[in-house]
Amino acid sequence: MNKRTLAISGAAIAALGAAAILLPNANANPDETSGAKTFSSPAAVKLARSLASDLGDNGAGWYYDGANRQLVMNVMDQDSADSVRAQGAVAKVVQNSMAELKAATETLSSDASVPGTAWSIDPVTNKVQVTADRTVTGAKWATLTKATGQMEGTVSVRRSQGEFKKFDGGEAAQPGDNGDNGDNGGTGAGDAAGGAGAAGGAGDAGTGAVGGAGDAGTGGAGDAAGGAGDAGAGGAGDAGGGGDAAAGGLDGGDAIFGGGARCSLGFNVSVDGAPGFLTAGHCGNESQTWSSDQAGAQQVGTVQDSQFPESDFALVMYDDATTQASSTVDLQNGSTQEIGRAVEASVGLEVQRSGSTTGVTDGTVTGLNATVNYGNGDIVNGLIQTDVCAEPGDSGGAMFAEDAAVGLTSGGSGDCTQGGETFFQPVTAALEATGAVIGAGDGGAGGGDAAGGAGDAAGAGNAGSGNAGAGDAGDAGAGDTGAAAGAGDTGGDTGQSLN
Repeated sequence: MNKRTLAISGAAIAALGAAAILLPNANANPDETSGAKTFSSPAAVKLARSLASDLGDNGAGWYYDGANRQLVMNVMDQDSADSVRAQGAVAKVVQNSMAELKAATETLSSDASVPGTAWSIDPVTNKVQVTADRTVTGAKWATLTKATGQMEGTVSVRRSQGEFKKFDGGEAAQPGDNGDNGDNGGTGAGDAAGGAGAAGGAGDAGTGAVGGAGDAGTGGAGDAAGGAGDAGAGGAGDAGGGGDAAAGGLDGGDAIFGGGARCSLGFNVSVDGAPGFLTAGHCGNESQTWSSDQAGAQQVGTVQDSQFPESDFALVMYDDATTQASSTVDLQNGSTQEIGRAVEASVGLEVQRSGSTTGVTDGTVTGLNATVNYGNGDIVNGLIQTDVCAEPGDSGGAMFAEDAAVGLTSGGSGDCTQGGETFFQPVTAALEATGAVIGAGDGGAGGGDAAGGAGDAAGAGNAGSGNAGAGDAGDAGAGDTGAAAGAGDTGGDTGQSLN
């Protein structure tokens, strides 16, 4: 064999060796994104549900990658990965099946249920994420680590600098204490626990919506935390978000007072045509009656159903059956967000929260089917875990995504200075349990797959868009012309389902 032949043979062998190294690595990459499509969040959710149904046990959860606008599906084998990629989603071959992850949560519940712990299924890491707050030390830490040590590869443990607690607050803590001053149009509630002002709920400018604050009308809560005042009767002037039709009603995120506690209203609802609202169950357990002012002079509603622990929601019915409670959330800046439907949360969903202490904050859903142990036997299951901040007094407040109700603030660790994690009761579960619907009148806004979720054909008509909450000019609530809002797939962009 001559030198040229040897050189060629040597090069061929080297090339084959390189291929032997590269090909396995290429096949082993479970996060291959070539050819993946971009999706809006609603489109991603719709495709994810369809793919999850088709995959069955070969699927292991999914999440929305908001940064890249891609849907990521966890799968158990390569054939499933190929079918996922064919639909334009990113396929991620993972180790743990959904059945294994759920089994891990059951083991934690039986073997590691110690106060100050929480866990949820995290599809991003394909593990059960366990969080232990700063109180988990000594014997409690030993119990936790003994249980999790036997589930290596399935469970991940991390520490939180804060302490898990329910976010109800005492009446001494006023709305806006931790927010910006109401005069500056921030998230606070005004100069003195709601911007005072002789008109209380309306303000001279009349620009607030069910709680425009004081003389500046910048969106605080007023003397009655969003209530009446001499000129208000629960709403602003003709140009406001509430209008005459919303007299007496409050918005999501407004302060409510009862039994020495201050909480926040979640979402206005109706039950068989009667007006009411949802808030946290641990708030509902504090008092049978709730007022819009700290003194209790303006009672607004009576608890009809309160569930805590295990779940964390309460249904409060307005005492005045003629109350026209608009389906809106207070954005704490003089404006409101119309809510026409309810959806189930998904990991990666971008959300906002409105509460009477910290105003409006935002973040992302990070885990589902979460369990949190607040101590003293107060263990709540089936919650939504987020990186949204909250503080005492925000309990019961509204978590929403655009025009869709998502959750009711329960509790968590941290605050809005240092951050932390916050847990929310899914609104869809609360609606199903109470028979309530989002909005008032006309059968509610958006029926959908899960007691208020915006399904393909549900939520059409006047529900969630009619005159209630529209103001005299009809600008804020869309008036009678907004019939398509909340209509799911049949309602165009404004009614497109997030879930």
